[in-house]
Amino acid sequence: METLEMSIQETLPTARDFETLYEMAFPGVAAFVSKMNGTFDDAKDIFHDALVIFHEKEQSENFTINVPAEAYVLGIAKHLWLKKFKKTSRHIPLDSMEANIAIPEDYFPSVNDLTLLAVLERTGKKCLDILQAFYYEKMSLKNLAQALGFSSVHSATVQKYKCLEKVRDTVKEKSISYEDFFE
Repeated sequence: METLEMSIQETLPTARDFETLYEMAFPGVAAFVSKMNGTFDDAKDIFHDALVIFHEKEQSENFTINVPAEAYVLGIAKHLWLKKFKKTSRHIPLDSMEANIAIPEDYFPSVNDLTLLAVLERTGKKCLDILQAFYYEKMSLKNLAQALGFSSVHSATVQKYKCLEKVRDTVKEKSISYEDFFE
């Protein structure tokens, strides 16, 4: 019975072994977790899990490592943190992300209304009314057909298309580019 106890005692790491491993490997784990936006408590949790895994692997019969134990534990800890980080990074609430995003006031260019209005006026009053009703007032084609006196929705659609073609032709004729509409 003494020989059995002796062989078990020999395979179990002593408290001093864990203390040494803790002193040698934990700073590296803490630095890695901190760099990956983790807290000190996260680092402790991950490190303790890594120690448990290392201890379990160490107890298996065919366990051999070719690196120092602290490097092996650090590798386990990095793997555990990356796994946890990958899992939790998918679940970031959009509200918190939106709060961190600041769009500068000058991000969206302002439309040069005079240039745009001049181009639209060249197409004629009827086209101006059709395009304004459809694009600015967000009127459906059915309502647009009724409001502007077209015989059918198809007629309104064709007329809207012709008006857009007039705008395109005017832009081409004047050699106006997209940037000319923005200040």
